[in-house]
Amino acid sequence: MNDFLRRRDRYMRDSLAVRLGGIAANLARVKSFGKNPDNGQLISSLLRESGWFIEWAAPETDLPVAIELVAIQRQIVQWLADWPVLWPNADRRQVVLERSSLWSQWILERSGLLD
Repeated sequence: MNDFLRRRDRYMRDSLAVRLGGIAANLARVKSFGKNPDNGQLISSLLRESGWFIEWAAPETDLPVAIELVAIQRQIVQWLADWPVLWPNADRRQVVLERSSLWSQWILERSGLLD
């Protein structure tokens, strides 16, 4: 079994609430670590991983949450496709950090972990 499948299997063992909390934590890390422009590779890795986590968690959420998660995933994919141009641009980088922070809070609120 390759590393990707092992990671997926491990991720899917957690409850949906914990999985959503993991996505929220990754996106919060984007905001935190992204304050240093030298962390572009780390941020792209966190975003890529978050995209996969969304792929695996969204089907188990309520439809409105799934729709929003897929929209977040789509935006992440668009950012990553343009990463070499996006990250060096301070204004565009700030958009990534702010949206990631907002998404983190939104997902955490819907995870049930705050109840």
